[in-house]
Amino acid sequence: MIYILFAILCGVSNVLSRSVNFALSEKIGMYQSTLFNYIFGLSGSFLILLISGETFKLLTPSTYNGPWFIYAGGLLGVVIVTMLSFLSSKVSSFYLTLLLFVGQLFTGIIIDALSTGKISFYQVIGGVLVVLGLTYNLYIDKINSKTVSS
Repeated sequence: MIYILFAILCGVSNVLSRSVNFALSEKIGMYQSTLFNYIFGLSGSFLILLISGETFKLLTPSTYNGPWFIYAGGLLGVVIVTMLSFLSSKVSSFYLTLLLFVGQLFTGIIIDALSTGKISFYQVIGGVLVVLGLTYNLYIDKINSKTVSS
């Protein structure tokens, strides 16, 4: 149950973070806001690292014995934060959240399929239903906006 609550809180913080980053990018620019996002993120991560006691593991050579791509999360994060700052001015927060969800959903299905060798038919159907619902909602919004402007 606690994991469900944490997942919901992550979703809330994701939307709030995106909104705050967009507001900052409007004030100082997209790339500078991304830089500040990561400066504060690094500061917070460092503080959590100190509190957790994992700093001793940081200095051991066995910590860094994985393939190079497992360390690319930060670089992907920079790209994502920058793109989301840009997209936040173009797409409503609701639709951006849904589109991100669709991307995460199908990426999760692909990763699960690659790691287990099986594709869940029900997950694919669920993803398709979400996409159909989103498409329908966008269509209705488009019709309503034409009706209001007429």
